[in-house]
Amino acid sequence: MPTRIAPVLLLGLALCSHAAEAPKRPQAAASVSSPGNVLRVEIGFEEDRALWSLSRLGVPLIKPSRLGFLLRDTEKLDRNLMLADSSTRSFDETWEQPWGESRFVRNHYNELRVRLTEKLKLKRSFDVVFRVYDDGIGFRYEFPDQPQLKDVVIDDELTEFDVAPPATAWWIPAGEWNRYEYLYNRTPLVEVGQVHTPMTIRTADGLHIAFHEAALVDYSSMWLRRVEGQRFRAQLAPAAGGWKVRRTAPFHTPWRTLRVADSAAALYESNLELNLNEPNALGDVSWFVPAKYVGVWWELHLELTTWATGPRHGATTANTRRYIDFAAKHGFRGVLVEGWNTGWDGQWFGNGNDFNFTQSAPGFDLEGLAAYAKQKGVHLVGHHETGGAVSHYENQLGPALDLYGRLGVDVVKTGYVADAGQIERNDGDGVVRREWHDGQWMSRHHLKVVTEAAARHIAINAHEPIKDTGLRRTYPNWVAREGARGMEYNAWGNPPNPPEHEANLVFTRMLSGPMDFTPGILSLQGRGQPLQSTLAKQLALYVVIYSPIQMAADLPEHYEARPDAFQFIKDVPADWSETRVLNGEVGDFVTIARKDRRSENWYLGSLSDEHGRTLSVPLTFLAPGRRYVAEIYRDGDKAHWKDAPFEFAIEKRELTSADVLTVRLAAGGGQAIRFAPKGR
Repeated sequence: MPTRIAPVLLLGLALCSHAAEAPKRPQAAASVSSPGNVLRVEIGFEEDRALWSLSRLGVPLIKPSRLGFLLRDTEKLDRNLMLADSSTRSFDETWEQPWGESRFVRNHYNELRVRLTEKLKLKRSFDVVFRVYDDGIGFRYEFPDQPQLKDVVIDDELTEFDVAPPATAWWIPAGEWNRYEYLYNRTPLVEVGQVHTPMTIRTADGLHIAFHEAALVDYSSMWLRRVEGQRFRAQLAPAAGGWKVRRTAPFHTPWRTLRVADSAAALYESNLELNLNEPNALGDVSWFVPAKYVGVWWELHLELTTWATGPRHGATTANTRRYIDFAAKHGFRGVLVEGWNTGWDGQWFGNGNDFNFTQSAPGFDLEGLAAYAKQKGVHLVGHHETGGAVSHYENQLGPALDLYGRLGVDVVKTGYVADAGQIERNDGDGVVRREWHDGQWMSRHHLKVVTEAAARHIAINAHEPIKDTGLRRTYPNWVAREGARGMEYNAWGNPPNPPEHEANLVFTRMLSGPMDFTPGILSLQGRGQPLQSTLAKQLALYVVIYSPIQMAADLPEHYEARPDAFQFIKDVPADWSETRVLNGEVGDFVTIARKDRRSENWYLGSLSDEHGRTLSVPLTFLAPGRRYVAEIYRDGDKAHWKDAPFEFAIEKRELTSADVLTVRLAAGGGQAIRFAPKGR
């Protein structure tokens, strides 16, 4: 659906004072504005360097910032540049997602393409392409086929983002051992170091901007490193060889993206990165069915059972049958089983060379369980943990996927647990190399897994992954990934995820795409430590944290002990036709409504941080003229994540689109609602 642009109020005096302090802007050599004249990009030159800048409604957002590259074994590509050519075009389409947060997506932008050519010496050229939407921009470099620059080795990308207005940032560090699995920092933008994207900022005037990238293919992930003040430079994840990217022209980089919105809610509703990806390359993907699953997982994190074989092995035939029976009884499509294959004994963390992806562990009958599940209308969810030995996994990838394809395993969870944020690459020459999880080599690896899986009608859910950049549009079998601190940190994390964590994720990590957060821990108990959540909040997560494969992560006996709360988990779908973010602030609270793609039902999820809140929620998303029965799962009047997390109430009300609902959230709490048209 078309992106809705909220009305804008300019705080002119404050912004004009900042503009007065800014250095003189280079004269624009080329420019383009968004379809609604909200955003404007300009290209200019200073000392023969190409600079780009961004303004919104005439107010500077990104001051003139550098473009270019530092290349190996040749001169850097950023000086003595001139504008050799430029062109513009407009584009407007509405396309359909096979699954997703919304069924239809509008893709409406104006494009500027500039060719930059060196005046002297090698006279190399490259293009910069800007696509400018009303709610954000994307730009990328394109290297044409030219004899003077054929084999390109990039040591550094010199792209900069010099943020004009003072701002607060929400961010996690990049280039550290624990990949993307850090709690979010909230600091002034001038105190940020080196960060992963998405990085979200809120300016002093209330504008929200999220920095990210789109269509990361055969290239290193972009980190952002603060250079000085509020000026950031692209920092590409390095390769084992010391360089950042090796490519042969012609090629293009990923898109560098900025979502820009008046509110955090509008920031989430943008489809910028999806639109900057290529259309579906797989054709009919109706074989992927969005659904919920259960499995042998949480019990492992609680240390009730083990991944390794032995007397407490979790992946046994009998235990898996128990989960299959539970899934069939309660309408879950999938059953995940971790620890099913050989290689889990001993030290597998960061040392996965003993994993065999076609050989079952003793006591686990893969073939028999697949047949048993099929009889019950259930599918096994596959699991491929690499332990960081990625070349070892690639060597078995074909046979491993063939086995799953033959047995009807149509979703596979992959894993890349390793020390130091790096995985193991072995090219067969006896040398073990260490590559970052988000470097160019792993970018190639993940896409290889996804395309090989697609050929067998298998979907991929990657954990410890490379970040999401919207490639699910092009490869719709890449259905979810982790890429942040998930539920397991509530089992053993020190500290566990705090009450603000999910309200941070919505407006940071979730801007990149679906997350397999594994919600629904109704026991509210980890390994010797409680969850910092109320019972109602665990239900709200099914609407707030989007994934087309949602896990009911707790133990079967814990669900059977709480049939009242469990009913919402059974009812809530995993595929949507519309999504509305009704309110929210980064790290504080959020309320999201989503419409079931297969019915007229709406679902609402609302959650808060460590503070209790009362929110007024207009129900204008409901169809006018209809009455709905609202099944409300809410925090009890005395609920509090710390001392009364199980205080919980369920009530029913009749409501219409004309009503305004008062949503009361306890500290660390939430609310989940199912709206069903009356009489249906």
